[in-house]
Amino acid sequence: MGKKQIWYEVLENESIEDCLARMRKDGFMVIGRKEEPLFHIVDDEPAYLRQKIQFKGIPAQDIE
Repeated sequence: MGKKQIWYEVLENESIEDCLARMRKDGFMVIGRKEEPLFHIVDDEPAYLRQKIQFKGIPAQDIE
C-alpha cells in the first residue's frame, strides 16, 4: 500500500497533544514536524504573531 502523507496543523486554540490525538483518531502516525514563525504587519513593520506548528503523518497501518 502507498504511503499517503498528510500535514496536520496545530490549530490556534489547540494544544500539541490535542493535534496528535486528532491524528491518531484519523489513523495517522507522526513521521515529521516543522515550525515556522507567523508575522503580521503593524505600523508598516513585521510583528511576531505566533508559531505555526505542523506534523507530517502517514497512515498507521503503513508503519510495519
